[in-house]
Amino acid sequence: MPQSLTPWFLVIQRLGIALLTLVIVSFAVFFATELLPGDVAEILLGQAATPEAVAGLREAMGLNEPALNRFIGWLVGLLGGDLGTSYVNKMEVVELISGRLGNSLKLAGVTTLISVPVALALGIGAAMWRGSLFDRIVSVLTISVISVPEFMVATLAVLIFAVWLGWLPALSYGADVSSLSAMLKAYAMPVITLAFVVSAQMIRMTRAAVIETINTPYVEMALLKGASRKRMVLGHALPNALGPIANAVALSLSYLVGGVIIVETIFNYPGVAKLMVDAVSTRDLPLIQSCAMIFCVSYLSLITLADMIAILSNPRLRR
Repeated sequence: MPQSLTPWFLVIQRLGIALLTLVIVSFAVFFATELLPGDVAEILLGQAATPEAVAGLREAMGLNEPALNRFIGWLVGLLGGDLGTSYVNKMEVVELISGRLGNSLKLAGVTTLISVPVALALGIGAAMWRGSLFDRIVSVLTISVISVPEFMVATLAVLIFAVWLGWLPALSYGADVSSLSAMLKAYAMPVITLAFVVSAQMIRMTRAAVIETINTPYVEMALLKGASRKRMVLGHALPNALGPIANAVALSLSYLVGGVIIVETIFNYPGVAKLMVDAVSTRDLPLIQSCAMIFCVSYLSLITLADMIAILSNPRLRR
């Protein structure tokens, strides 16, 4: 195979692996929800339901069919855009999710707009002044944030900003958003929590990518020729580190997928993650499965994008 085609072959191979992984994940999501405790028909009819009524509802809902047949039918419907009907709300799952998806995307978008510039600035700055007091402070803070789970960061944010200082509302749902300041206050707590976690990962990965580029011979040669540290990093190292930095950004943003579930639940934010958590309590299987697949596809897409950027930006594969 010609060397110039190698990166694209690896990209196609990675996309194939991603599709195969998605099929395996869909299998795991379907059968994991099937293992949830409790009978759906009994939960929907209540404790006073007779065994005949429960058996009749199970037959009407198709729950007596083999699990493999139900999985194939669900997967075919999923590929065709038919996510089924909610057991509890008797509404189309697509309709339920569409009402919440915009809120989750808005939260993720605001978090990205804040965390990416801050993380890149701190990561590049820490690499530029490696070993300085600034670098040590940034490193200690990022390691501290990474070591603390999302729910602890969210809990501390509530205690500090909502309980002790009283600056921000503890819950985002139902907050007054009639003005710009009120809207900023309503989004502040979830965004602060997610931005802390995402930025910490991104800062460390950006710093490592820039330092690795700084240690290359051509950048060291520029320093020996009298180039200032600022020019060495911004003019020589940074352009060649754009690929690894983009990979770090995509990889770090994948933490949003896991973090948003915890954050939406703690702050009662009306997003897809909160919808999925509520569906688990009522054993609404079609809704749980659809929400879980949205998060799995989002996470897998970001990971695959990070891998593709790493492949295409690798200069050894372009020779």
